[in-house]
Amino acid sequence: MAKIINIIKGAKDILPCEVEQWHKLEKNALDIFGLYGYKEIRTPIFEATELFARGVGDTTDIVNKEMYTFEKSERLLTLRPENTAGVVRSFIENGMFRLPAPVKLWYKGPMFRYERPQAGRQRQFHQVGVEMFGIKEPAADAEVILLAVEYLKSLGLNDLQVEINSIGCPQCREEYKRKIKDVLKPELDNLCEDCKTRYEKNPLRLLDCKNESCKRIFEKPGIYDVINSDYICQDCKEHYEKLKSYLNDSDISYKENKLLVRGLDYYNRTVFEIKSNCLGAQNAVCGGGRYDNLVKNLGGEDTPAVGWAMGMERLNSLTEKIEPEKLKAYVVCEYPQEALKLTQEIRGYGFSAEFDLSGKKFVKQLEKAAKKAQYAVILGDDELKNNKVSVKNLETSCQITVNRNELKSALTQ
Repeated sequence: MAKIINIIKGAKDILPCEVEQWHKLEKNALDIFGLYGYKEIRTPIFEATELFARGVGDTTDIVNKEMYTFEKSERLLTLRPENTAGVVRSFIENGMFRLPAPVKLWYKGPMFRYERPQAGRQRQFHQVGVEMFGIKEPAADAEVILLAVEYLKSLGLNDLQVEINSIGCPQCREEYKRKIKDVLKPELDNLCEDCKTRYEKNPLRLLDCKNESCKRIFEKPGIYDVINSDYICQDCKEHYEKLKSYLNDSDISYKENKLLVRGLDYYNRTVFEIKSNCLGAQNAVCGGGRYDNLVKNLGGEDTPAVGWAMGMERLNSLTEKIEPEKLKAYVVCEYPQEALKLTQEIRGYGFSAEFDLSGKKFVKQLEKAAKKAQYAVILGDDELKNNKVSVKNLETSCQITVNRNELKSALTQ
């Protein structure tokens, strides 16, 4: 016997019994995002490696540790670890910056990161996300947060906590970075290896560390006072205050979190996460923020932008499980040619239908119908002779016999 080839660690099959759950996530996205004026975009799952190095940031864990990169025809290509950079590339390349602002796009699909698999997170995982281009005002920040909350609530997730922060603009962040380095210098030897690297390359990302010993250091009184200081410039402060005003007016409950910086280098000003209390420690279901410099950094016009992404595996783990939908009809007939003809007739009405393909006896066919379908459509000798069919409701056991041309109506009662 040939050796079985198993699935790669960190990947997962989505089985037929699970896929309707995914359809719900996708359908709700299509419906709700459409109400807000977002149009779906589908980008390739691989891009030039340089796109992520420049876009996501070469100091991030994603670029340094987690990307699946390969060489083809002397060019480095990478399976996308996130989709904002790809959407921005498409926005520039396809001239969408010429469209009237705002340009609103949404996406869904697989992403790839080499990291330790855990509950709700795989090496191939799926995200749904939105990006809005062309609006610098905080109304855009507020709208994408409102959209995220509405989408999550449509999936039955109501136990949500919105956390927000402003990390300022590149100008007002420089002094803050210097202060962080100064206050953490005595603790440098006690930081994790990743934080020691971040200390030199991007000190703001120290605050994104998930290491518990580093978190305890950041919570020390003198250090926390610096981290919690009000360092952003007046323009950034006004933007942040206006965002909070919009959220207050929209009855969105939120918490300010000065340690929230997000893990990607392209963010500026607003950053946010939405958490579910059902998930334990790793409880973020949505993360995003403003990235006003990314389009320009990737070669486009100077264009403000804001967006977010959600992990679909995590959403699936939190939403109520859907029972697989039954067939509308199962044709019970011992004459295969007639059964096929009738099944095709029912499918022509727009109803799902099957018949027995293996030559089972009448009683066995009826047993199978009871497991798979809402109705058994019975075509026996009497029905064939009189151009009739018997329709049995398998939930109520009520059975009626109707003329063949009345079958469609009988299946809707």
